Amino acid sequence: MSFFTISLLAFSLSADAFAVAVGTGISQKKIHIKQALLMAFSFGFFQAIMPIIWFYLASLFSSLITDYDHWIAFLLLGYIGANMIYEGWKWTDEEEEKKDVFSLKSLITLGIATSIDALAVGVSLTASTENIFYPALVIGIITFVASYIGLGFGKKFWHHIGSRSEIVGGLVLTGIGTNILIEHIF
Repeated sequence: MSFFTISLLAFSLSADAFAVAVGTGISQKKIHIKQALLMAFSFGFFQAIMPIIWFYLASLFSSLITDYDHWIAFLLLGYIGANMIYEGWKWTDEEEEKKDVFSLKSLITLGIATSIDALAVGVSLTASTENIFYPALVIGIITFVASYIGLGFGKKFWHHIGSRSEIVGGLVLTGIGTNILIEHIF
């Protein structure tokens, strides 16, 4: 598999992570560089690790995950998105404390939700490569960069949307989850 092909694969896999990062950037009034790096790392790590996991477990569970991966992504993104919408709805400008989307629990949940489709990539890579680690590394790095850029892009929009921006971020997440579900069903 050529670097060009792996890069195209990585860009397509990173699209969900980029969109979630934009939504997160929109929903946050302040984002510290450490938080942005942690989210980008989480997304890149899970995008890289999922094909490796599936590459080695493909023969054991292939039909089980591919039949339900879209439902898992839909439920995880829908849950996080609904929580963001709820928090944004009840949050007022005077409130200073908001849900920490950069908590370890949130980062792991979002990382897994945006990388479930990478599990299936591991299956396809079993037929085209003997070394899964190189494609996984490229996928992880490209997702890391795309996520970091997505957070910055979303952050620029926060000032235009205002204090209800968490609702927009939640709608983006639920929209991505719904889109994943619809693409797999139809």
